[in-house]
Amino acid sequence: MFTNKTRLPLSLGNYDKIWSKFCFLDESGSLCDGTNPFFTIGIIKCSQPYYLYSKLQYQRTKTGFYDEMKFNKISKKNINFLKFAIDAFLDTRSLNFYSYTVDKSGGYFKSQFNNNQWQAYEEISIKLLEEGVLGGNGNENQNEIIILIADHITTPKHVKYEVMVKNKINKNRKRLAVAGVCRFDSKGNDLLQVVDLIIGAINYDLKLNFKFVSGDKHKIEFLEHFKKQLGISSFIDGYRDRKFNIFVDKDVKQRLPI
Repeated sequence: MFTNKTRLPLSLGNYDKIWSKFCFLDESGSLCDGTNPFFTIGIIKCSQPYYLYSKLQYQRTKTGFYDEMKFNKISKKNINFLKFAIDAFLDTRSLNFYSYTVDKSGGYFKSQFNNNQWQAYEEISIKLLEEGVLGGNGNENQNEIIILIADHITTPKHVKYEVMVKNKINKNRKRLAVAGVCRFDSKGNDLLQVVDLIIGAINYDLKLNFKFVSGDKHKIEFLEHFKKQLGISSFIDGYRDRKFNIFVDKDVKQRLPI
């Protein structure tokens, strides 16, 4: 059994009082790629993936677009569909997005993870899930159980990301907070692909700010469309509203000239 906010015992028979949420996780700016200065993990959280998924599938059928949606592959050919995907996400109720961006050359990353990319990936995922998705210790909804679906990445045999994320969070929370963690290839999952679009845009905006990229016109067009919808000029200070909780580590801002 587990408890709600008032610590009353709940059982599986209290299904109408238990919130089960799907979380779709992807990363941008591979930790082992020295050419990418920033690393971002993003998560879409929702009760019913059907509503966004069905919008995207209907539009795919209507337009005959069946390619994978990836920020790094934005082109003249696909940009209209990718803008539609972002707009569909913004227009769909009961969806939330969380992300955490670190500077791989910053003091926090080096001191916390000692350049161990797998430790960093695991611990940043847990940090985002605990402090963002689950609401932190002070604001946690005790009735909520999440199911984490993460994009597949190839890891060494000793890395047990799925096992460790579930076990560590449940142990920290002293309850069943994560029902399970499973990896899927994002090529077959539209919601993972939408996460890729959002975190790709965040990273690209930061790289433009610091002139790490000269700017591809189609990526810039997509980025500006997204920022216009949010009513912001940059992601360098992060962004937060009822739907979004985008956190950018202070080490990123320290790159700005004084």
